Amino acid sequence: MLKLAENSRSREVTEGVQRAPNRSMLRAVGFGDEDFQKPIVGVANGYSNITPCNLSLGILAKRAEVALHKAGCMPQTFGTITISDGISMGTEGMKYSLVSREVIADSIETCVNGQSMDGLYAIGGCDKNMPGAMIAIARLNVPSIFVYGGTIKPGKLGDRDLTVVSVFEAVGAYSAGKMSEEELREIEKNAIPGAGSCGGMYTANTMSSIIEAMGMSLPFSSTMAAEDAEKAESAARSGEVLAKAIANQLLPRQILTRKAFENAIAVTMALGGSTNAVLHLLAIAHAAQVPLTIDDFEEIRGRVPVLCDLKPSGKYVATDLHAAGGVPTVMKMLLVNGLLHGDCLTITGQTIAESLAGVPSEPRSDQDVIRPFDRPMYAQGHLAILRGNLAEEGAVAKITGVKNPKITGPARVFDSEEECLAAVLAGKIVAGDVLVIRYEGPKGGPGMREMLAPTSAIIGAGLGDSVGLLTDGRFSGGTFGMVVGHVAPEAAVGGTIALVNEGDSITIDAPGRILQLNISDEELSIRRAAWSPPTPRYTRGVLAKYAKLVSTSSLGAVTD
Repeated sequence: MLKLAENSRSREVTEGVQRAPNRSMLRAVGFGDEDFQKPIVGVANGYSNITPCNLSLGILAKRAEVALHKAGCMPQTFGTITISDGISMGTEGMKYSLVSREVIADSIETCVNGQSMDGLYAIGGCDKNMPGAMIAIARLNVPSIFVYGGTIKPGKLGDRDLTVVSVFEAVGAYSAGKMSEEELREIEKNAIPGAGSCGGMYTANTMSSIIEAMGMSLPFSSTMAAEDAEKAESAARSGEVLAKAIANQLLPRQILTRKAFENAIAVTMALGGSTNAVLHLLAIAHAAQVPLTIDDFEEIRGRVPVLCDLKPSGKYVATDLHAAGGVPTVMKMLLVNGLLHGDCLTITGQTIAESLAGVPSEPRSDQDVIRPFDRPMYAQGHLAILRGNLAEEGAVAKITGVKNPKITGPARVFDSEEECLAAVLAGKIVAGDVLVIRYEGPKGGPGMREMLAPTSAIIGAGLGDSVGLLTDGRFSGGTFGMVVGHVAPEAAVGGTIALVNEGDSITIDAPGRILQLNISDEELSIRRAAWSPPTPRYTRGVLAKYAKLVSTSSLGAVTD
């Protein structure tokens, strides 16, 4: 039987006559006499039928409970929330998406600390489940493991692979007269075939891969399909591994070191991952008390190539990556080429190098999802950090799949996502325009919505290579094109993006890492003196509280 560690918090709570009422409460939920000497493990279960991303998590939680019991632990399952970005996208509801990251982190921290649990087994699916759980894991610093609910299998229409982004792009194509209503309807019906998180290298699969790269989940687990048997088996194995970590008091902050975050950034670049990785890694590092800045992404980008041909800008989905060798193959390639820290510890107790010992250092020749190191998709990483008078604190651009990484054009200014989307769908945007969507930042939105609806409409209208877009909001992991997000300082606090006028000349220069409003310093000063903050959009409730607490996006949009 697994014994409680000497510094176990459950021992303090459940031993002694004076704790009899606590023991009585635990007996009511299934504890016997012998169970009071076992570690209590919180199973943070994000199950819901709100979204296909979380639909199968209840099954994994049951497998975890059985495995933890067998390993000598006492699992106690509790729920946490999720917001489906794909459902809320383009609506006011999307303002709650990033907020949900904080609610998830706070709820897990509250339950684990409130019940003095000895370990944490966190299960998540949709985008914010993973960074939310990881922020809690880093704050709590009790033995923990993260289990990803799994990716969705691609939808099919004829010989075409479909994802949720296919639907958004189809709306744009239909509105531009490039697609029939019948084809749009067929894409909508077939894009999402079952349980699992969005199938490309969008935010969910990016974050699951990052967590695996940092050593907080099991090898190969980040790209498994939600509906495959190996996902449930991996969930059970994760319970066994966590039990050993509790026995050995292997703590998250021993794993989540500065080197581990550098590994995470390198893997993000190699995979062609989501821009949201920047925001979330900064927030997780803050919780782990690890120094990390937005400029670290640019430094690592310069030396790590994009090795994988994955959606949204590439051809393949996460299940294809899994079949080709998964994240461990990509990590092994980076390791042998000096771009990964092999001495970082993982939740299994092995180092990264030890866990990759049996993984080939070259991708298989019978696939082209993972490119050979000497023939990458792109020689440098795809997430560039831009600066200039429009982004003194920095902004994030995703530059893969972009034919024209420089654009100078007239500003088309919109004070909300809805205004911009309406203009695109009405055909009012032309080649050469630079769209500015502002007052959508962490404070201004509030909640920093993702601009997938307008960016997908731009792609669907055939303007993806000829129109630029910048925003103080975020982008979906499914976004690609000449787009720049996370512009900081944001409009709501008087950032330069608030001072742009319709028709101003703006330059986006990804290779030069420049984001510039082309007016004189004198004119900029005059506009700044005349600017006043807008009335907050929300004055009560969770969005109002969030707006008061949240930091700038350049620090990860953290609330503590």
